[in-house]
Amino acid sequence: MSKPDQSNLALTPREVVEKLDQYIVGQSDAKRAVAIAIRNRWRRQQLDDAMKNEVAPKNILMIGPTGVGKTEIARRLARLTGAPFIKVEATKYTEVGYYGRDVESMIRELVENALGIVRDTERERVRNKAEEKVVDRLVELLAPAPIIVEGEEGDAAEQFQRTRDKLRAMLVAGELEQRTVEITTEHRQAPMMIGGMGMEQMDMDLQGMFDKIIPKTSTRRTVPVSEAREILLEQECEALLDDESLQASAIELAENLGIVFLDEIDKVIASEGKGADVSRQGVQRDLLPIVEGTTIQTKYGYI
Repeated sequence: MSKPDQSNLALTPREVVEKLDQYIVGQSDAKRAVAIAIRNRWRRQQLDDAMKNEVAPKNILMIGPTGVGKTEIARRLARLTGAPFIKVEATKYTEVGYYGRDVESMIRELVENALGIVRDTERERVRNKAEEKVVDRLVELLAPAPIIVEGEEGDAAEQFQRTRDKLRAMLVAGELEQRTVEITTEHRQAPMMIGGMGMEQMDMDLQGMFDKIIPKTSTRRTVPVSEAREILLEQECEALLDDESLQASAIELAENLGIVFLDEIDKVIASEGKGADVSRQGVQRDLLPIVEGTTIQTKYGYI
């Protein structure tokens, strides 16, 4: 399986800073810090598995007023390296049972982001093969196999093949985009999820159960070739993808390159001279394993 484009991951810290300078003014210290962090991640990937487990990526604390470029530096860095990226606000996360959201949901969102990156990359890899299959299916729809009378197999088969070859050439040239064909589409009705904040794990388990027991429904549609081409391309790409491999690659990508930008972390710290709010204490306690490193269950596996 091909991996997302991470060619920029091997850039030196100086080169990374030069890339960031194209979009962000000032903040030299922050740019230098994240550039070194990315370089260290690249170095970590060059190690063997036994040594790699001993080298953990470091967190970076950015301090500054709103609008100075903290978020933009992280976002541009993620785009530059092809890393999954999410931004969350610490004030949205609190101790489960009070209000807010389960802090582990940020990692699940990161894995979903990584899966999207891996899926898009793999779709591009299989796109050419899928497009060939789409043309074959469109030819089948435009010229279905005829009923051949016994004794006329040779001439009928030859004429039928010539017709298909002509249609194939016209399809490739885009001359039949307005012709209509009848295709079958499949979809699964999404069940309604009822739950509050902090119930992401329950929703995840229920969704997985419903995906297994709710059958897909098929619908026949008559659409132009131009629209059918897009629908069939989606179907063929999905048929060529291996979901298990995609999920494993997404977990690996999120573990090694994932960037979580945790904003407003200062808001969950108790003010001097005031008693700590119980929900803020919950946030601090629950965030600690995430920051230091822990194992979290997602519907695609453990990360």
